[in-house]
Amino acid sequence: MATAPEAGDKSVEGVVGHTADDGVHRRDFIYVATAAFGSVGAAAAIWPFVDQMNPSADVLALASVEVNLSQVAPGQGIKVSWRGKPVFIQHLTPEQMAEAQNADLSGLRDAQTFEERTQEGHRQYLIQVGVCTHLGCIPSGTAAGEVKGDFNGWFCPCHGSHYDNAGRIRKGPAPTNLEVPEYTFLSDTNVRIG
Repeated sequence: MATAPEAGDKSVEGVVGHTADDGVHRRDFIYVATAAFGSVGAAAAIWPFVDQMNPSADVLALASVEVNLSQVAPGQGIKVSWRGKPVFIQHLTPEQMAEAQNADLSGLRDAQTFEERTQEGHRQYLIQVGVCTHLGCIPSGTAAGEVKGDFNGWFCPCHGSHYDNAGRIRKGPAPTNLEVPEYTFLSDTNVRIG
């Protein structure tokens, strides 16, 4: 015959009836569920304000530009506009490529090889943003077809930075080489910048 548990007998307390701890666990669940629901609601309310700060469709359309290089002869260069900046595209001659590949990199403050600044299979095309890395002036040089500066490349007239024919800083106050933008060749002569 089973007997009723005595007062204070904790061995059966969890089996028969509820303890005071059950209410605390339920209350914790309700707090967590309420906080999660409130967070989702706040995110849904804020999203339209955050989304309206994204660039518009006309700005996104300017994010990349396609250029046909078939008319650019070896030794010539062109200048195109991308995101409001000039981009110099130079079709290098074999002599210019050899000069850029054989340059001594030991004395350069921003040492980059010619291979790092061009793409495999299209080494004859040097593509770089035409903005001096010192204070943002536009250097003159090979993108217009003429050679400027002491290193057969570009020269920034604002403060005297000299770049070689691969756009590497050689002399003057510019801290880094001319920037190489992200670009993809769509064919042998068509390139998308951006």
